[in-house]
Amino acid sequence: MTETSTALTDGQPIDSKSLRNAFGKFATGVTVVTCQAPDGKPHGATVNAFTAVSLDPPLAQVTLIRGNKASEYLADRPFAINIMADDQLTTCLNFAGKPSKEPLQWRCASEIPVLDGNAATVECRPWKIYDGGDHLIVIGEVIALEVSDKDPLVFISGKFHHSGTLHGGAPWEASGDSIAHGWFEGSSSFKSF
Repeated sequence: MTETSTALTDGQPIDSKSLRNAFGKFATGVTVVTCQAPDGKPHGATVNAFTAVSLDPPLAQVTLIRGNKASEYLADRPFAINIMADDQLTTCLNFAGKPSKEPLQWRCASEIPVLDGNAATVECRPWKIYDGGDHLIVIGEVIALEVSDKDPLVFISGKFHHSGTLHGGAPWEASGDSIAHGWFEGSSSFKSF
């Protein structure tokens, strides 16, 4: 096993390649953010920077490269966060710049274009956009969602993976911050220990 480490001394800039490698060790899901382009056609971008923000109000966040067409469109139009299923690699790559040879399957029941076959779909209306350096942090208010029983596509260290099996059971149920234990619901303030 080869292990590499990069120690940086104070005052030296962070090397972007090392930073990308460090960020890549955090496993993420893969999403395709979709919306209507100004010409009315569906547009999308593959994004792995996605997170839940709030249950009340229901908010979700995606982070898009500044200058990406989707980041320009999301300021004033609703969008969908298509959480990719593990059998949607071709679709994911299509929106990352490698065009699919097969036609994409869309559902356009509303003004928000949605891809078919997702692990989950979160439809949002624009809520706030923040400066995130070379990215834009886009927060949407969730207005509709759909969840399937498909496993999600996973991205780790620049490679796509299947989600695999449980590791040691279901630790969330026994953790102190589990919603089932009421820790979040009863808290009105947080104290450091």
